[in-house]
Amino acid sequence: MDKLIINGRKKLHGEVEISGAKNATLPIMAATLLAKGKSILRNVPHLNDIKMMAHLLRVIGARVNFHDNVMEIDTMHAGYFEAPYELVNKMRASIYVMGPLLARFGQAKVSFPGGCAIGTRPVDLHLKAMESLNSKIEIKHGYIHANCSKLEGGKFSFDKVSVGATANMLMASALAIGETNIYNAAVEPEIGSLIDFLNLMGARIEGKDTSHLRITGVPELEPADMEMMPDRIEAGTFLIAGAITKSEITVSNCIPEHIQALIDKLEDAGCLFEIQGDCIKLFPPTTIKPVNIVTQPYPDFPTDLQAQFLTLMTLADGQCLVEDTIFPDRFMHVAELNRLNANISMRGNIATINGVEYLSSTELMATDLRASAALVLAGLAAQGKTTISRIYHIDRGYEKIEQKLSGLGADIKRISG
Repeated sequence: MDKLIINGRKKLHGEVEISGAKNATLPIMAATLLAKGKSILRNVPHLNDIKMMAHLLRVIGARVNFHDNVMEIDTMHAGYFEAPYELVNKMRASIYVMGPLLARFGQAKVSFPGGCAIGTRPVDLHLKAMESLNSKIEIKHGYIHANCSKLEGGKFSFDKVSVGATANMLMASALAIGETNIYNAAVEPEIGSLIDFLNLMGARIEGKDTSHLRITGVPELEPADMEMMPDRIEAGTFLIAGAITKSEITVSNCIPEHIQALIDKLEDAGCLFEIQGDCIKLFPPTTIKPVNIVTQPYPDFPTDLQAQFLTLMTLADGQCLVEDTIFPDRFMHVAELNRLNANISMRGNIATINGVEYLSSTELMATDLRASAALVLAGLAAQGKTTISRIYHIDRGYEKIEQKLSGLGADIKRISG
């Protein structure tokens, strides 16, 4: 397996351009199944999760061409209703095909999903949402079997905010008979991007950026052409890279309001910002101040930046707390960071970080996507050479990360296994 080798304590400088958002692209790829014909997605990042979803669409019967960050998906001959275990267990987002398959074909067979090992992430909200649209759900031999004669609109309120389940219900209800009302829907930018794409296809969805979505079903949808939004988590990760290495860097092709919660916390830590259009310039602090965070659904602090921010806090001047209310088990990076001289203790889903003067270097092992990014950030700030193995995790969500960091002046290289 490939490894990353980082010689730390190098000043970064310059500008880095943010890639398209993986978490926005994956449900939109699934949404193309709702129409017959060729949809075109632009600014699509070259990531393992994207390639895996493309392979799943091909299994379903779509033709997928992907080159120069442009993806063409022709769903004219799609007609296979199963998302098999050998694909779904590698990528949780595979469950996004359930709603479109049900809406277009009246049936879907989807294996229970896999993905990052960051604790239990049940799919019960997806299933309840489909049942509210007149779908019959059965669980047999590790597969979700969903069937309906025709999806019908209804009312559904999520017990807890779920980005994935909101997306699945949006896609399913676009072709349902009558009106569907979704309450306590996710308001993440990725949901707004999916709504934009569905409306381009001819859907009638109101309530974007609110927790109440109203969908009036239409008889059919048409293929669409749309550019994918920038990845707010990648943008946030690079801003933290500037802060932890005490370097002035500029992040371009991003949407600053999408990461306002992070910007606020970095300002509390002592950073200053200059924001113009789609560019954010970070001015790092001389001394990193300790800042508490609690992860919450958007627009509050995102769980996908928890590991990276926690890594920054290991070098803060004092003590702080990091609590994750979204994925309470998402702290597997802590043990690896402590091997770098960090001082972190855990109690349930709350980490107590006592800042240290420096991080040392050693060999590390990545455990999930965002933990991988955290270890890279630690390696950039650590004294000496840090080696990170199992980096296939980071290739799921960061396009050419070592090339982008090298372009900023980092001493980082990939070693093929």
